[in-house]
Amino acid sequence: MTIKYKAFIEPEDDGGFHAWVPALPGCHVQGDTKEEALKNLQEAVLLYIESLKAHGEEIPNDIEIETTNVEVSI
Repeated sequence: MTIKYKAFIEPEDDGGFHAWVPALPGCHVQGDTKEEALKNLQEAVLLYIESLKAHGEEIPNDIEIETTNVEVSI
């Protein structure tokens, strides 16, 4: 079985990258590169799901996320 989740990866101010899956609260990782952050995130998602299964909890579906731009005058 394969599950796909939307993930976000953003650069950190002090170097490296932060990645997370909004559908899995608390599932956040870091990496020195985007590739490392993604690899770490895949491992974290797997561990997250294994923990849910071990505790008899449901595996959440991905969530819909809408992105848009916000314009402000400064």
